[in-house]
Amino acid sequence: MIDLDEVAFQQRPELKSHLAYESFISLASRPRQELIVDRGLQGRPMKSGFLLAVSFMLSRRLTDWTSKTRVGILFPPGLGAYIANLAVVLAGKVPVNLNFTLGPSSAATCLQKADVDCLLTSERVQHKIPHFPWPESGIIDLVEEMKSMPKAKALALLSWIHLCPAKLLAKILKIPAEGGELEAGLLFTSGSSGEPKGVVLTHRNILGNCLQIDATGLLPDSEKVIANLPIFHSFGFTVTLWYPLLRGCSVVTLPNPLEVKKVAEAIKAESATILIGTPTFLKPYMKHIDPEQLASLKYVVAGAEKTPEGFADAWEARFGSVYLEGYGLTETSPVVSINTPSIPDGVNYPGNSTEGSRRGSVGRMMPGHAARILDPNTMKDIEVTTLGLLMLKGPNIFRAYLGEPKRTAEVKQGEWFITGDLARFDEDGFLFIEGRLSRFSKIAGEMVPHGTVEDALIKAYNLFDEEQPMIAVAGRPDKAKGEALVLLAAMDLELEDVREKLNGAGLANLWIPKEIKRVEVIPTLATGKLDLRQIQVLASES
Repeated sequence: MIDLDEVAFQQRPELKSHLAYESFISLASRPRQELIVDRGLQGRPMKSGFLLAVSFMLSRRLTDWTSKTRVGILFPPGLGAYIANLAVVLAGKVPVNLNFTLGPSSAATCLQKADVDCLLTSERVQHKIPHFPWPESGIIDLVEEMKSMPKAKALALLSWIHLCPAKLLAKILKIPAEGGELEAGLLFTSGSSGEPKGVVLTHRNILGNCLQIDATGLLPDSEKVIANLPIFHSFGFTVTLWYPLLRGCSVVTLPNPLEVKKVAEAIKAESATILIGTPTFLKPYMKHIDPEQLASLKYVVAGAEKTPEGFADAWEARFGSVYLEGYGLTETSPVVSINTPSIPDGVNYPGNSTEGSRRGSVGRMMPGHAARILDPNTMKDIEVTTLGLLMLKGPNIFRAYLGEPKRTAEVKQGEWFITGDLARFDEDGFLFIEGRLSRFSKIAGEMVPHGTVEDALIKAYNLFDEEQPMIAVAGRPDKAKGEALVLLAAMDLELEDVREKLNGAGLANLWIPKEIKRVEVIPTLATGKLDLRQIQVLASES
C-alpha cells in the first residue's frame, strides 16, 4: 500500500464545512478582485463582491421556485454557470449540472433520477439545445431574473460585503456552515462504458479535493486559468468552478473547448497562465495556433484520457509551456494525481527521486490518498509495483451512486473505491495507468489491452496529427479463444497490412484484430474520450 498521510488528512476540520460558507468567506474577503472574465459575453468581467451579491439575492428566490433539494442547471462555462451554482449552494440546495450533449432519452432519465422540477438556464441556451427534453414548467431564465433584481437592494448588499467582516456577515445572512457528509453536487458520469450513473459528491469530497489541489501548489491565486471544460464534467465542476470560488485564482471562461482559435485569442488577450484540457481538445492547437498566442501560458494540464506517446514533448517544443498529465475520475471528485514542475513542500513520497514529473505517468498521488493494487482475478492485494486494479481511499472518494446500492457495493469496500483502472506504481510513487479493465479482452487466458493495440496502430499509420480518432479496438465473443479483437476504422485499412504492421511492432498474434469494421466516424463523448459503449455496440454488430 502507498499511504500519503490519508488518516491525518481525513481529520482536517475544514472537511466538516459547507461550500456555501467557504465560498462566501473567500469572495467577501476580496470583493474587488476581478474573478471572472466571460469571453462568451464579449469579455465581460465580474468582481468577486458583485458575483457574491447577485448569487445571494438569487438564492433567496430559489425557495419560491422549488421545494426540492436538487436544482437543475444548464449553462456552458461562463458567468451564468458560476452564478447559478453559487446561488443554489447558498440556498442550501444541491446543484445538478446536466449534460446537454446526451441524447434526449438519456437526458430525460437524468432529470428523472435527480428528481428536479426547477431548471436554471437562459433563453439563449434553450435556443442552442432544442433537442434537450425541456419540461413544460419550472424553467427559470436566470438572465431575466437578474435584470428584474431591485438595484437598490443589490447595491446595499454589495456595500455590506465591502464594509462588514466576512464571517460576521455570513452569520447575519445565515449562510449554511455545516456540510461535511451532506450532498453538495450530483454529476452524471459520461457513460463511456454504460448508462450514465448519478455520482453523489459531498461537501467533504469537494472541499477535500480542493485541499489536495492546494498541496500541489499549481493553482495559487496569482494564476489565471482558462475555464472552458463543461461544468457537467467533474473537472469543470471542481477544478475550474469551485476551486476558483474557494481560492481566488481568476478564470477566463469560454463556452466551447473545441473552438481553439477563440481560446488562443482569449489566452493572449487576458494573459492566461494555465490551460486545462484533454489531449483530444489540445491536439488541434498544434496545427492551427501560432505559438506567440500562447506565450503567457506556464502550464497545460491534461487528463481524462491517456496522452499519446510523444505529444507532451511536441507540445513543449512548439509552445514552451510545461505539459503536465494527471488522472482523476468523477467518483474521486475528481483529481487523484498530477505531475508537477517540482516536488511540493512537505510531502513524503516513496523513493529518493527529486523529480516532480515523469513522462508516461500521471504523476504522483496528491496528499490525503492511500492506494492499493489488487489482482483482478482474485481481488487480493499484490505489490503496488505490479500491474493490477487500482483501489483508492481519501476524503475525495464519492459517497454513492444515486439510488443504486448494488452498483455502489460493486465498487466500494467500506471507504475504499475500486477504480476499474489497471495501474501500477514505480519505486518513486509515480502512477502509471494502463487502461480500464473494461478495455482489456481475455483471449486464450491472456489479458490483451485495447489501448496498446490502438497506440501501435496510431504509430504505424502516423495518425498522431489527426484531430479526431481514426481507429478504436473492442472485443467480441469468440468460441475458440473466449474473445477476439475487432478494429473499428474511420479510414480504409486491409487486415493483412494491419497484421504485418502489428507483428512488426512486436505484438503477439493474440493481439492482432480478427476483423476490421469500416465506420464513418469513431464515436466520442463530449469530453473527447472514446464512447466505449457505442464502440462496443458497433464491434458486436454482425
